[in-house]
Amino acid sequence: MDGILSGYGSEEEVTPQVDHNTTDPTPNEGHIINDPISEPEDDIDNINGDVFGIKESLSNKPKQELYINASLNPVDKQIITTVPHVVPAIHQSSSTSLILRPSDTEMNVNVKYSDMSLPKQGPKNPFTSRKLEKMNTLNGHIEEEYINDVDFNRQQRTFHVLKYAKNPSIISSTSQNPDLNFVGDVHAAYKNNGMLASEIKLTKAMKKTVKRKRDGKGELGMFDDEEEEAEEGEEGPQKPPTKSREYKGPWAGWHDEHIEPVGPDEEEYEAAKRASTSSSVVKKQATEKGQGKREVAYGEEKSTLHSKSLHDYQGRTYMHVPTDLEVDLLSTDTPSECFLPKRCIHTWMGHTKAVSAIRLFPESGHLLLSASMDSRVKVMILTHPVVPCTDLPFICPFRTFMGHSKAVRDVTFSNDGKQFLSAGYDRQIKLWNTETGHCVQAFSNGKIPYCVKLHPDNDKQHVFLAGMSDKKIVQYDMRSGEITQEYDQHLGPVNTITFVDENRRFVTTSDDKTIRAWDFDIPVVIKYIAEPAMHSMPAVTIHPNNKWLAMQSLDNQVLIYSADSFKQNRKKRFAGHTIAGYACEVGFSPDGKFLSSGDGAGSMVFWDWKSCRILKRLKCHDQVIISHSWLPHETSKLVTASWDGLIKLWFRGSLSSPLIETASAIGHKSKSRFGAIRAWIGAQGA
Repeated sequence: MDGILSGYGSEEEVTPQVDHNTTDPTPNEGHIINDPISEPEDDIDNINGDVFGIKESLSNKPKQELYINASLNPVDKQIITTVPHVVPAIHQSSSTSLILRPSDTEMNVNVKYSDMSLPKQGPKNPFTSRKLEKMNTLNGHIEEEYINDVDFNRQQRTFHVLKYAKNPSIISSTSQNPDLNFVGDVHAAYKNNGMLASEIKLTKAMKKTVKRKRDGKGELGMFDDEEEEAEEGEEGPQKPPTKSREYKGPWAGWHDEHIEPVGPDEEEYEAAKRASTSSSVVKKQATEKGQGKREVAYGEEKSTLHSKSLHDYQGRTYMHVPTDLEVDLLSTDTPSECFLPKRCIHTWMGHTKAVSAIRLFPESGHLLLSASMDSRVKVMILTHPVVPCTDLPFICPFRTFMGHSKAVRDVTFSNDGKQFLSAGYDRQIKLWNTETGHCVQAFSNGKIPYCVKLHPDNDKQHVFLAGMSDKKIVQYDMRSGEITQEYDQHLGPVNTITFVDENRRFVTTSDDKTIRAWDFDIPVVIKYIAEPAMHSMPAVTIHPNNKWLAMQSLDNQVLIYSADSFKQNRKKRFAGHTIAGYACEVGFSPDGKFLSSGDGAGSMVFWDWKSCRILKRLKCHDQVIISHSWLPHETSKLVTASWDGLIKLWFRGSLSSPLIETASAIGHKSKSRFGAIRAWIGAQGA
């Protein structure tokens, strides 16, 4: 049995030694043990079914024979086949034939180990997992070579100091070519006998050559005279150079170091300055093709009124708060109960690009101020359409303000609504008159304002804060037009500014993933919040009860912080929406029972404030909803703004108290702009 196993799979015939002195034959003596492959019936079937040209070389292979009993006659010798038939090589004529069929379970070719260990050829399958691609063991990857960290650091230090190190590819230092034992400066290695940098003791002469010498620090309070250096002639230098005594301190240079200044000298700078000032006193930036719009200087702003007249028959402008509605817009009471909106009742199509922010008129909310990427700011009337009795689904804005050359980032109303501020990417902050459309004042410090906020106190309406792209919060005084204070503790652009604690403090968020609280007019941080798991929070809204701050985090959740202690309320966490990196604003219903936010897909998500459970998802736009506002005196009205350029008004019912015309009398002239006296019946919305 050992002889049979030792000869299995080899190409040489094996004849095991048999004991000739045995007289008792084995029970299997005289029987022929044939390999199953050598049976005639199987050979016929294999030959008939061999369509791949595999069995052609089997007939030429001599069978290996083994005599199991020497006492038998040569004629009666029994034969045992111990080695399966294999194909030694593939003929050149059949090199294109397949070696194995897809249905084969046995390999008839004795493949060499060198062929089996070849790397895989062909493109990699992109659908297979590459988790085990670099693993050479079951538990991971084992490197064949290992070097101690201490030895590596020694060799690295030696290479940096002495410019040579041992060759890691050479196992033994005694190689045929001695130059291969080291890498780098081989001559220095043999000069130092291959010692490490830590083993060599430098002499004083070597230390002097290695250590660089610096110039003297000089004497404090001394200045060198500006004297020209002596020029060398045929007779040598005319005047020896004097030693510098000017104080240089730690900025002193090195010996034999010559640094020449780059750029224009003082004379060239003065000449260029004179040439620039002599051309023209006032220069206007010309418009070039491909360079976009030119900068709109102060005094070049304008506005357009989208109506025939600014005043109605009683001489009132759109600034007048309507009193003919079912809701008292001048009341200070909030609705006792609010409901979730269901359908769109109005759509404004005034902007040609994405809308970046919307703000409601203070207290009444009858006007809507919108800022857009088309560098325009528009005022829209929410209570009445511009054209009465219109059946058009799209309502136009009432006035357009044009004063920025680039996209407008943020807008904010004053407390009385008569003025508003707009901040744009053209590095300008402009103060507008809401009624007349005139630009009152412009502010700029050369940086991009990301957010702007007026002080909420009535006696400080001349002060506003702006979060800039240079990591600062600047405080302006409109009366002087100058910056009166700077808050510069953030490490990234400032995104939001929110006043808390009766407007004595304010909270800011930034791209540096931190929250900082400040005392107004004191540039010192009183509260610093930064955790490893925190993300940037580009949108912040205060609760109607002024006790909580809702912050939109970029990890798709809304976090709640206390407005007095600035601690996170970990019991309230609103998730389930995907903002996809957009600064989607957070909103509260007037009664504070619902929290709302837009998402990156154009849907509004509503949560219950107490249970933090999602109540409804409302598909509103085709693109991200960047801003939205609840009407302060309505129970279920919501305004949404999206990057698709649309602004929509949503309501619980089908229409917001539509007016149905019942009669019309055109018998006399009237000062009304409508041209007639009409009778109307108000119908309540569903």
